[in-house]
Amino acid sequence: MKDNTMHNSAVEPNVQHLIEIQDIGKDYQEGETTVQAIKQMTFFIDDGEFVSIMGQSGSGKSTLLSILGGLNHPSRGRILLDSLDIYKLSSEQRADLRSEYIGVIFQSFQLIPYLTVLENVKLPMSITGRKAREQDTMARDVLARVGLANKADRLPDKLSGGEQERVAIARAIVNKPPILLADEPTGNLDSTTAEEIMNLLKQLNSDGQTIIMVTHNPEACKHTSRIIQVKDGSCSVN
Repeated sequence: MKDNTMHNSAVEPNVQHLIEIQDIGKDYQEGETTVQAIKQMTFFIDDGEFVSIMGQSGSGKSTLLSILGGLNHPSRGRILLDSLDIYKLSSEQRADLRSEYIGVIFQSFQLIPYLTVLENVKLPMSITGRKAREQDTMARDVLARVGLANKADRLPDKLSGGEQERVAIARAIVNKPPILLADEPTGNLDSTTAEEIMNLLKQLNSDGQTIIMVTHNPEACKHTSRIIQVKDGSCSVN
């Protein structure tokens, strides 16, 4: 459940949050030099929140998102999802957790150009064991939800940028994951289309979806309930 009374940067003791980020850091080696992409970050995200992670290019926000998504092992610290330390899992267990709990909207859409819209949306269900008819029904339902019911049989290059973004959103939510990670979802869109996409994300959030969005755009942040400001590998929480 949401808890709107606790929005400081620390993780409160004895309170369970959907996601807890505890003193994480991430280092990279460039030759003999150690680069701290993330120096130290601690914060939490509650069920049902729409949180923006805002910062300029190189601030550490995309590294943070990849760590939250279970794709990039931190150099130190812990990420707890429903009290489960996700980086203590095996890579196979973590992959299962991602497929069940986390949907990702990639910055450049990452649609398969030779697959139809419907086939692209069905991709995350390929490892779920669902029957083909159920997959088809679920994919068509989610396309209707994002306003693309009549574009199911088109190829991605026949769609506008905003429509491709909607396909990416549909693909991310088709398995009904409780957490949605969005990497610059409006970064490649004009202002009018960006507003439409943000309104769609707000609607998904109103329907109960927890959303964590990385952005460098202050306008996009206005649609979210809370901002985590990332700068030089550290963060502050508003």
